[in-house]
Amino acid sequence: MPKYVTIGYGDQAGYDRTAPDVRAAAHAQDEALKQRGAIMGIAGPPVQVRNPDAAGVRTQEGAYLSAALPVAGFAIIEAADLEEAVELVSRSPCAVAHGVVEVWPLEGV
Repeated sequence: MPKYVTIGYGDQAGYDRTAPDVRAAAHAQDEALKQRGAIMGIAGPPVQVRNPDAAGVRTQEGAYLSAALPVAGFAIIEAADLEEAVELVSRSPCAVAHGVVEVWPLEGV
């Protein structure tokens, strides 16, 4: 079955202004995804890694990409196709709490 990487973006303000019952249903959706085998986690502080020409590793704290909302978490899910993957994450906390979820197909897995 195809795998997808999902990246959730959201902030506390968006979460707080979402109705408690909607948040609870979204967390239940995350639990259902975990029961299907999804690997999920909350995003910690990122570190950039560079090794130009394999001549030496350099690291730098912080995200390389920037977005209007901070990265909140990641998941690897399985779905029959992109349409199903979108449906599965459309009820997740970031999607319903005024954030956004990106869905990236994993190729060559």
